[in-house]
Amino acid sequence: MAGESRLPSASETERSPLEKTPAHWASLTVDVLLTQIGSSRDGLSPSDASRRLAAFGPNSFPRARRRPWYFELAANFLHFFALLLWSAAALAWLAGMPQLAYAILAVVLVNGLFSYWREFQAERAVEALEALLPRHATVRRQGQEMQIPMAEVVPGDLLILREGDSVPADARIVASERLRLDMSSLTGESRPTLRSAEPSKTSGRAAIMLPNLIFAGTTVVGGLGEAIAYAIGTHTEFGRIAELTQAQKQRPSPLEIELRQVTWVVTLLAVAMGVLFFFLGTRVGGLSAVPGFLFAVGIIVANVPEGMLPTLTLSLALGVRRMASRRALVKRLSAVETLGATTVILTDKTGTLTENEMTVREVWAEGITYLASGRGYEVDGKIEPVPDTEGDANLLLELLRTAALCCDARLLPPHGDRKKCTILGDPTEAALLVAAAKIGLLPEKMTLWPRLAELPFDSVRKRMTTIQQIDGALVACVKGAASEILPRCAAIRWGNESKPLDDRFRSTVQTEHDRLARKGLRVLAVATRRVPAELHGPSGWPAGEVERELTFLGLVAMEDPPRVEVPAAVAACREAGIRVVMVTGDSGLTAAAIGREIGLFEGEPNIVTGDQLDHLDEMSIAAVVERKDLLFARVTPEHKLRLVKIYQHRGEIVAVTGDGVNDAPALKRADIGVAMGETGTDVAREAADMVLSDDNFASIVAAVEEGRTVYDNVRKFVTYIFASNIAEAVPFIAFVLFRIPLPLTVMQVLAVDLGTDMVPALALGAERSEPGVMRRPPRSRRERLLSLPTLLRAYAWLGLIEAVLSLSGYFFVYWVSGWRPGMPLVASGKIYLQATTMSLAGIVFGQIGNVFACRSNRQSAFRPGWTSNRMLLAGIGVELLLLLSLMYVPPLRDIFGLHPLGPVHWLLLGTFGPLLLLMEELRKRVMYGPTERRKPQNGRA
Repeated sequence: MAGESRLPSASETERSPLEKTPAHWASLTVDVLLTQIGSSRDGLSPSDASRRLAAFGPNSFPRARRRPWYFELAANFLHFFALLLWSAAALAWLAGMPQLAYAILAVVLVNGLFSYWREFQAERAVEALEALLPRHATVRRQGQEMQIPMAEVVPGDLLILREGDSVPADARIVASERLRLDMSSLTGESRPTLRSAEPSKTSGRAAIMLPNLIFAGTTVVGGLGEAIAYAIGTHTEFGRIAELTQAQKQRPSPLEIELRQVTWVVTLLAVAMGVLFFFLGTRVGGLSAVPGFLFAVGIIVANVPEGMLPTLTLSLALGVRRMASRRALVKRLSAVETLGATTVILTDKTGTLTENEMTVREVWAEGITYLASGRGYEVDGKIEPVPDTEGDANLLLELLRTAALCCDARLLPPHGDRKKCTILGDPTEAALLVAAAKIGLLPEKMTLWPRLAELPFDSVRKRMTTIQQIDGALVACVKGAASEILPRCAAIRWGNESKPLDDRFRSTVQTEHDRLARKGLRVLAVATRRVPAELHGPSGWPAGEVERELTFLGLVAMEDPPRVEVPAAVAACREAGIRVVMVTGDSGLTAAAIGREIGLFEGEPNIVTGDQLDHLDEMSIAAVVERKDLLFARVTPEHKLRLVKIYQHRGEIVAVTGDGVNDAPALKRADIGVAMGETGTDVAREAADMVLSDDNFASIVAAVEEGRTVYDNVRKFVTYIFASNIAEAVPFIAFVLFRIPLPLTVMQVLAVDLGTDMVPALALGAERSEPGVMRRPPRSRRERLLSLPTLLRAYAWLGLIEAVLSLSGYFFVYWVSGWRPGMPLVASGKIYLQATTMSLAGIVFGQIGNVFACRSNRQSAFRPGWTSNRMLLAGIGVELLLLLSLMYVPPLRDIFGLHPLGPVHWLLLGTFGPLLLLMEELRKRVMYGPTERRKPQNGRA
């Protein structure tokens, strides 16, 4: 077809558009660009586009290389603790206890399926967020504009760009009219950047800094443009960062590391006890080798806490659910606890600490400073002079009217229950429109002063002018950088009149400008002039003639304000011993101002730029990160990733927050990545472990508290579960050493581990945060879940008390039946069955006291209140109901070898829980004093 662009042949592979660098395309004139890429001003033909799609593939951005679902599923059955349970099931089978083997296998299978399903649901929720994003692009093909799926954009396509459009591919601009892009997803810079079609000098400049290139994943916020796509999919800047993200390996969470250690401890203890019992059984108890071996295997299985894994999984799931209610979506169960161990948070600025909405903060005119209230694009604030001063309402009205008329952005009123206006166009101009609306200049009123012409903003002039008809006169409304506006001003509005702008006034304006700039505010100067109609000539309004002898009206200062809740969140992190470090692509001065406003710095920040990081080796950067009040500015994704690795090398648990593509590599590498749900990109959400659906930094602090609580609760139910292990093991010791009938069978041990203990242990996993949980430092990496104090408390104290109570119940049955010391104990029949039932019930009732005792290691069990955890009371009810079912339902009673108890037995059992709780209360009083009136030592509850 004539005029049809030609697909490169195999011999021309080296000249494929995807093989050229961005700098190459940026340096060409438009005509040469179109020739080299094989396109035209009318775009590609449909047939050529189809061939290019076949040759270059779809414009799909890389997703994480996830393992097949069956590998993900299998991983939930093959981790360390699951392998321990598989081994226990095999040993139970060898020992002739198939029922126990089946029960353990059921635990592993149900737990694995549940864990996989929870994480599968989280992934689907994230994908649901991604589905809300636009997936189409507007292109011109063979002279016709059309919308096509984003995946069908090919190199050489002519992209049509309008306000609000997402850029579908990396492209070179061929035509632009005030085209401005929000590139914060790639750069972290909150201000829109102007793009043009002129060839660019590329020497030593990063691709993203070249003004005639646009990039996939960015958004058009103002103007119009046309661009030729030169890179798609993985070849884009977006794709490069995504591939860098995928190269980062998933690190095990602190809790996963702890579970490995717990597995080893449990294995060593169980095997040690099995060997000990084999020795005692064969040497002391008179057992032969085979029965002794089988008996030892039973002991090993009895000492494996089969109920710990499902209890842990359900506890983490409860934590996930609580965090979801606080708008934090957790993708990995173990990530719930990781935030609790976090020592450093590396946080982005734009959209994370700030609203990502420009807001006018101050207005200055004729020596008076006006302060603006309200946030973002909400118009219900006020603009009033500072206290003890009187401003000129007419001058303020003229200043903001002039600034608002000199804008191309549009403001749409709030709808539904929203308070914020919707903006179309440049956020800076939107901020001016909102400021004007706060003094009554609503969008509909601005139509009273129609626009006749416009002299657009560009990066050279750094100013914009519109010609408006105001009160029958032609008025030039001018806004821009003060350095460009002031030299063109001849007068200044001061005291209800125009005065010559002499050196004294110029110095006053410059001093005020510098004051506002030092606060990190973006400052615009506003000026006006009545223009004679005869200035308009055949070629329009000459800028040089219009923009001279202006009258200076004042300064407007704005910022991307911090979120309201962030200062309190930062203070909470500091109190919790967590270091918050801002890492941003924005300028150091702007970021420092935000940091001071949110209380991030105690003094002046130490600003380290990306360029400085490039000239430092790893040891030098390691020395830098030890400084206080650090701020990293103008950083790239590689810089952020490098910082994460250095902090981790120092032994820190690193959390990273972010919303842009540029944040994704660091999100993936971090111990926990926290992405933004509303404003975050697909790649960022995919790389993260947790997604904040409300983009609220304060939710991270709530998640840290939740994570610390989860870890505390895991330790509580681990103590609770391990205490019963001793009570289960001691009857076997008595059986071997004292030649008494076995007080507790292995099936009865199973009834405790996988039956009566489960719901109370889960209720401990639902305990609320203890006082002081956010006033203590993060736990040390050397601190073990199964620490020596925890083991001693569980085994040598609580477990031993339970064992004594359980054996007391066992002998009590014989006692009330007429047995006295020195007489033989019957090993069968009703009395023996009642005795073993009493042993089991003794452990259960001891565990009732134990569950209250384990609500805190230091605090009194009475401090939290009996009804503060209603799930705990329900758990005890379920525990007792299950015990009664095992005793009184014939099939269950026969399987577990139990017999109903009499009233006198129940009367004694009723004292076991209070006795154990009383002993534990005495221990706490002796070791820690009256905790109700004493602050936790070192902040630890």
